[in-house]
Amino acid sequence: MLGWLRPKRKAEAAPARTPDGMRIYAVGDIHGRADLVEQLQQQIELDAAQHPGKDRRLIYLGDYVDRGPQSREVLERLSTEPPAGVTTHCLMGNHEQAMLRFLADPAGYAQWLEYGGLATIESYTSGQWRMDPDDLGDIAAVLSDAVPAHQLEFLKGLELYRCFGDYLFVHAGIRPGVPLEAQQIEDLLWIRGEFLSATTPHPFVVVHGHHVGDAIDVRKNRICVDTGAYATGCLSCVILDGSDRFRMDTQEGGPVPLTKESPAHV
Repeated sequence: MLGWLRPKRKAEAAPARTPDGMRIYAVGDIHGRADLVEQLQQQIELDAAQHPGKDRRLIYLGDYVDRGPQSREVLERLSTEPPAGVTTHCLMGNHEQAMLRFLADPAGYAQWLEYGGLATIESYTSGQWRMDPDDLGDIAAVLSDAVPAHQLEFLKGLELYRCFGDYLFVHAGIRPGVPLEAQQIEDLLWIRGEFLSATTPHPFVVVHGHHVGDAIDVRKNRICVDTGAYATGCLSCVILDGSDRFRMDTQEGGPVPLTKESPAHV
């Protein structure tokens, strides 16, 4: 990932830009809402078709499973049915990491069931489950048998980040002040407070999910695209093209110009 090794952007630098000729669609946390993914993908396909000369990239920012009722269907769509007209990149979220860890060590990572994992298990199996320490091994075995091999391969192959132009795409964020090549996986997938409160420029404008908000949150050094889709029905996407920014979502459509003064709808 040589894209990490860039000089830091200065506070007075020109607005962040994508590489020339590149149009990027970055989608926030999905959390088991296959219905919303299908709808948003159709919107993205329509927009991409209007920009045939562009290098069109679609980046999913992670957290595809848990909480919502359709984790299996989300993974099936993402792993087998990419939208037409775009090159797709799927990043890992902390919930995918937790799911893989539970499958490998159910007793050590039983906490996954407490923050959404049971919904994922129920999307693959019939009936409802409860978190019983005596049943963890059985639950993991049932889930392991139920997850198709191509979905498991998809999960294990998820990328930690992508970098294009002046933008870094990652699930949770980065630890401020730490060299980019030294960032820890746990921070990339889980960080909250130190990253969210940072106001100084990062080497890139960070486009991320993980932190639910009432709208797409645009700051000078980051853009958060998580609008709580599993609960709100609003799956959001930020579109970046040169120095232009737009929003698109499953409630109001789009694209609509995105600025700090014009937040996205929830």
